[in-house]
This record gives sequence, structure tokens and C-alpha cells, in this order.
Amino acid sequence: MSYANGRLIHDADSHLMELDDCLDPYFDPRLLAQFHGCAGYRGALNRNLRPGRSREAHADPSFRAGVDANLLLRKNYEAHGAFIAADRPHALDQLGFASQLVFTTFSLGNFGLDQGSDMALCYAAAQAHNRMMTDFCAVDPRLLATAYVPLEDPARAKTLTQEAIALGAKALMVPSRCPQHHAPSHIALDAVWAQAQEAGLPVLFHVGGEEKMSPVYKENGLPPVPDFHGGDDNFTAVSYMPIPSSVMQTLATLIFDGVFDRFPNLKWGAIELGAAWVPGWMRALDSAAHAFLRNEERLQKLSAKPSEIVRRQLRVTPYPHEDSGWIVAQAGEEVCMFSSDYPHVEGGRHPLKRFDESLQGCSSVARQRFYADNFIDLMGAGLAPELRRPAPERSLAAQS
Repeated sequence: MSYANGRLIHDADSHLMELDDCLDPYFDPRLLAQFHGCAGYRGALNRNLRPGRSREAHADPSFRAGVDANLLLRKNYEAHGAFIAADRPHALDQLGFASQLVFTTFSLGNFGLDQGSDMALCYAAAQAHNRMMTDFCAVDPRLLATAYVPLEDPARAKTLTQEAIALGAKALMVPSRCPQHHAPSHIALDAVWAQAQEAGLPVLFHVGGEEKMSPVYKENGLPPVPDFHGGDDNFTAVSYMPIPSSVMQTLATLIFDGVFDRFPNLKWGAIELGAAWVPGWMRALDSAAHAFLRNEERLQKLSAKPSEIVRRQLRVTPYPHEDSGWIVAQAGEEVCMFSSDYPHVEGGRHPLKRFDESLQGCSSVARQRFYADNFIDLMGAGLAPELRRPAPERSLAAQS
């Protein structure tokens, strides 16, 4: 029996753990050497270099003999299907999820190129990422590839979006950090949102695309604080706090400037950015709209209260350590989704147990929305009809 144990569950967040040369076959050869020399790539390479990360290690008979027994125990590069495409369908079989959104690990943040001046290299890196992701996920229709679209250059973003859709991407990932020279709600980016809406694909924000905490906060005169992985490059208690700040501001701007209303059938997702912030943020949106309604024509044109627009078009993934039941009760049953974060260590060894315990006070309908229906709604045409409720279906309502 799979980890899901026959339940209908869609996974809104999973990852590749790419090897260091993952983008090379997909990169514009004219720019590959320049990419290898850029500071962002070298930094990612240094963080990525560890012994034992090889296809040969995963081919060892002793490793493969322990795959099923260690499905949720082996993490990151030791996890089955972390970087070998042919292995990922078996990992998904063992997990038992009906589908998985798949995100990068190596390329999160696009190597800082969005904040630079070389837009040719910035978009070439995103293009290579999109080709790599769609190629990896092509082994199984349950693996839903995400494509990255920098928002710095609207014309390039429009072209890259068109290519990503043609490649077979099932969702478009954009940064929550504001572009350097214009708002994320700029009308020149409507060409990106229009393509996504026409294709029926969601637009997603993911951790890694936000503005980072100032490193000065670490200068406290005390020894460095280790992160999940033993270094200090990932999240600690202090750097965890501003994770949703950028997406809160960006989403508010998109709502207030009318982007959600101009594209009412376009769904948006905030993935691995937590969700404890959502209820208070929704109230703050309504409060701001009320306070400035008389002076701002854009607010007068909104189709509904901002919180109602959120429930209509935005879906988010709580962290397993958050009180998901409370978030659902405060934000609404339409908003939250399940995610495993497989194979990242942050996802834990038993995410279903943690979410189930948190959702005990919720109705069977709310739980079914959390584990399946809200994801189906988010994905639209990005999720094939036969994957939405694959037979035999055992609904959560029937189990309650």
C-alpha cells in the first residue's frame, strides 16, 4: 500500500535535486561559458557540491534495495527519484499521490540574474531551466512541470511564456520580489497573464523568489546559527519571519491594481511560503480597501472585497508545522492545499500525519478541498481530466 493509502491526494509542492550540470545540455551554447562564470551560478555550485551525489550512488544495489522502506527517510540527494527521471514515477507510485507539482532546487531565484543588468543571460537561464524541467517531467503525466518567467523585461517575458507553454509546462512560476524598474502589476505584463489564462495554467510564487532578509540581522555578536542543513545559507528562526513579506506586497499590488479582475479566470498560487500570514493579510487587504476607497478609483472598480477575490483566485500551501486547521477556519475552505515538499528535509518524514492532526476540527468537505479539490481548481487545464480523480477514488468524505 502506498503512503497515501488509497486517499485522493494531490501534492502542490515537490522538487528535483538537480546535479551541478543539469542546465548545461539545455543552455544556449553561446552563453553557457558566461553563465558558468557568473557569481550566482558559482554560489549555487558551491552550495551544491557534496560527496555521494551521483547517478552511480543511486544505481548501487544496496541503495536500490532500500528504496521503498526509506521512501520518506532519505532526503534531498539521497531520496529516490531526486534527480534521475526514470526513478521518479516509482517514487510517486510509493507516495500514492494523484499528481505532483515539480519545482527546481538548484535554480530557485534564477541565480540572482533577475537583479542584474544582463537580461539576455537572465532569460537564457530561465529558458534552460524550463527545458530541463519539462524534459524531466515528460516521463510521467502525473509530474507537473513548473516553468520560470522573470518579469524584468515584459517583451522577453511574453516570448518565454509562449515557449514554456509550448514545451508542456503545467504552471508558470514568477518571482514574488518586485522587478527592478516596474511594478509586477504593470500593464505591459498583461501579455504574460493573458497567455496563462488562455492556456488554463496557474501562475505561482515559490520560496526562493522573494527578497532576502538583510544579512546585517545576523551580525549580533554571537556564534552563527545553523540552518536545517548545518550551514547558514538556508532558513533560521530569524530569516524565516520575512519569507512571505514579498509575496504579501506583490499579491496586494496585483489585486489593488486590478490584475486579478482583468484576468478573472486566472488562478494564482503561493507555494512553500507558509500560510499563517494569510488570514491577517486578507483582513489587512479589506481594511486598506475600505480606508482608501474614497480617494482611489482603482479600489472603487474592484469586482469584490479583496478577501473575496483572494478566495476566488488564490491558493496557498501551509507549512506542516503551522496550524492548518486554524488557517482554514480563518481564511476559508477554498484557500489551502496539501504539499509534501518531497524530497526536501523541511517536508518532514510524515507530512500527512501532521496535516491530518491539524485538520481534525475541520469538516470532511474542508479536508477534501485541502487534499484535492483546491489543487484541482488551481491547476485548471494544467491537470489532465483523467488525473483529477483517478479511479478507483476513495473520497475523504467517505472516510470520515
